[in-house]
Amino acid sequence: MSETVQGVIARSKGAEVETVSVVIPDPGANDVIVKIQTCGVCHTDLAYRDGDIEDAFPFLLGHEAAGIVERVGDAVTHVEVGDFVVLNWRAVCGECRACKKGEPKYCFNTHNASKKMTLEDGTELTPALGIGAFAEKTLVHEGQCTKVDPSADPAAVGLLGCGIMAGLGAAVNTGDVQLGESVAVFGCGGVGTAAVAGAHLAGAAKIIAVDLDDEKLATAKEFGATHTINSKGKSEQEVIDAVRELTDGFGTDVAIDAVGIQPTWRQAFYSRDFAGRLVMVGVPNLTDHIDIPAIDVYGRGGSIRPAWYGDCLPERDFPAYTALFQAGKFPLDKFVSERIGLDDVEEGFATMKAGKVLRSVVEL
Repeated sequence: MSETVQGVIARSKGAEVETVSVVIPDPGANDVIVKIQTCGVCHTDLAYRDGDIEDAFPFLLGHEAAGIVERVGDAVTHVEVGDFVVLNWRAVCGECRACKKGEPKYCFNTHNASKKMTLEDGTELTPALGIGAFAEKTLVHEGQCTKVDPSADPAAVGLLGCGIMAGLGAAVNTGDVQLGESVAVFGCGGVGTAAVAGAHLAGAAKIIAVDLDDEKLATAKEFGATHTINSKGKSEQEVIDAVRELTDGFGTDVAIDAVGIQPTWRQAFYSRDFAGRLVMVGVPNLTDHIDIPAIDVYGRGGSIRPAWYGDCLPERDFPAYTALFQAGKFPLDKFVSERIGLDDVEEGFATMKAGKVLRSVVEL
């Protein structure tokens, strides 16, 4: 039998979000209904609201979530009722060309629920990243549920579902930061600060945080940055020179752009040592372009690596980082800046845009 819950939707491009009644259908054979406990306010949800990702309105927003499995479909074997899970948007299929060549982190055919959640009038909703967790309950594929330690704080570990895992993975997985290497992170919002924390966890000897805001730079130091550069009012070359001055004139082994705009991308590109790795984890908008002379791309060598979801494997990474958090070795809880209610999502977007938080987390 279907059930009706409260959820937050974006009805049209740029319109303020609304809390409305959402109809959850009976789960399909491999579907799961999850009772949501927490959901982080992520920039991706704002991008959905503003029409920067696709035009499939109305959207059921929210995706960075943790909760309890409440109902399961007849063929579900991956989880059971009562399991504590973090939701993920990479439910590896095991059958696509990426999976078959041993690269499931690039799975091109990830699973989603087989049925649509709707408004009470029958209008189908598009769940953000296939999840839709700014709601009391949501419907997902069983593969989107990753079991973690049930004693962990849902507000903290739920953040592994997107932004924090994206930044952390950009350093550890995509950037492959090694013991003793140098790293520069451009942009110290939630994702960039997670990249700083990931570089610290990986054993980087020098971690340079670059941002326009002194408060964000101070926070980056709390997560492991050894040096900071306030780039406000500085030219591109001045920022690059500042990074090089901190790295014996050579540049960093790894540079991570956590903003996704041409100025920070260029700063990261030219701040690398020869053969250094550039990681792009900040998501550009649909119209941005990058202007780099081809000879510079060739002449500097190294690699340019976009980080998709931090190149994570949820079944491997979520339990591992939850365990590190529980052991006091990775500070997931420090990313939770404030805890808000379901009706406060629009305010959470404004706070995020103002750069006042690492993460606002909706608690239900």
